[in-house]
Amino acid sequence: MNKLIVTPALFGAFELPEDFVNAQRIIAIIRDNHHTVDALMVGGCVRDMVSLHLYSCAPFVHPSLPKDFDIEVYGISIETLAQTLIRAGIEVDLVGKCFGVLKVKGHNIDISVPRREVKVGEGHKDFTVELDSKMSITEAAERRDFTINAISFNPLTGDLYDPFHGIKALNDEVLHPVSHRFSEDPLRVLRAMQFIARFNLTPSSELIEACRGLQDQYHTLAKERVFEEFNKMLLKGRHISQALKFLKDTGWLKHFPELNNLVGVQQDPVFHPEGDVFTHTGHCLDAFAKERSGNDEEDLIVGYAVLGHDFGKATTTEMGKDGRWHAYGHEEASGPLLEIFMSCLTNQESLIQQSVTLAKAHMRPINLYNDRASMGAIRRLALAVTRLDLLMRVVAADQSGRPPLPAKHHECKQWLMPLAAQLNVERDKPKPIITGRHIIEEFQLKPGPIFSTILGIAFEAQLDGHFATVQEGKAYLRARTCQFMGQ
Repeated sequence: MNKLIVTPALFGAFELPEDFVNAQRIIAIIRDNHHTVDALMVGGCVRDMVSLHLYSCAPFVHPSLPKDFDIEVYGISIETLAQTLIRAGIEVDLVGKCFGVLKVKGHNIDISVPRREVKVGEGHKDFTVELDSKMSITEAAERRDFTINAISFNPLTGDLYDPFHGIKALNDEVLHPVSHRFSEDPLRVLRAMQFIARFNLTPSSELIEACRGLQDQYHTLAKERVFEEFNKMLLKGRHISQALKFLKDTGWLKHFPELNNLVGVQQDPVFHPEGDVFTHTGHCLDAFAKERSGNDEEDLIVGYAVLGHDFGKATTTEMGKDGRWHAYGHEEASGPLLEIFMSCLTNQESLIQQSVTLAKAHMRPINLYNDRASMGAIRRLALAVTRLDLLMRVVAADQSGRPPLPAKHHECKQWLMPLAAQLNVERDKPKPIITGRHIIEEFQLKPGPIFSTILGIAFEAQLDGHFATVQEGKAYLRARTCQFMGQ
């Protein structure tokens, strides 16, 4: 295929992206002002549009809709390019001009000229940038990471430039490095990880070998960049288990010891016929990926909780006297390990704590359901985790990660969530009905140590369902003043 005609039909039920039209207009402006200049769409937007075309012919390809559009311009300096766009009324941000990049204000469009990145150290940022407007399309494409990202597209003519056979790689669902220059940037290993998850690609033997050779350069990566790649895997990945397998096959799993320690940890085949804990975790993440909400903040909380919900099995699993594998207390043990794992990726304490809380509680809904627990127990679970709805997503992924066994969370959810809704705690923890102000009003007490005692008694009674209004709460306390006032 050497042409791609972009029409609204290419995007199916979705609208033609506005920024595609804007990018196309910018390319036309550049070509009208500089007739000998090539201006092409490059990178991920082209990959995604080619995938959309292939998807119409081959259902095994899973496309994404392009949102960001990159334009590369050959045969013109960055200064002349900026002047041309400004004269045409295109507002551009010149902040990245020294790196050969202009950003179109208010749009997801970047415009660049070809550049060479010369490695001057072992760090991820240890490069010098040399702009080269005379660089050919092929030479510019060679500096990209994967062949599927080295396709260029002229939206004015429909011509595709594919010097490294990226279209075939998309069609074959194989991820290839473009060239030996792949090894210049160790972050590309984690980019490969999330690409495999997103597009269900098989890594080529060349890619596996190149990534193995980069194992010792992990320490040069800033944790924020590693975190970003894990986030993309969790927010966009469809086949996350394959991404984890890729880390294992390339030797990079050792850099994430909490995950690595799950490999080979045995489980009772009656409850886990799928294999070891590492395999189970992959199945759980694939199940999670099928049920994302589209709210990135919530999906990350749940995704990391699912990723680490069984970390504790590495330290608690043992053979019981009954001849079966047990991991008693693994859910509580998983919390600190997940906290360590996430702290190596991010300083976002709220995200860490919410994910850890869900991971530690992932067995409790099933236990409550099996016991047909009281309303008080449901309130206390909501108090512990805040978001029962998010916890049930972790439970669903866990229960769905045991093929070929059927998931058993549906009955639990049908029992628990209506009760939680009745108690108004499905998306929030219960809040105290009785406050210090009420104690002052009822007992004419001044604030002091006894307040915490009375408030504690009141809140425990509220959780147990002894009262549901302020007046009922005051009456409950009046009847029990002897417990805390010595009367």
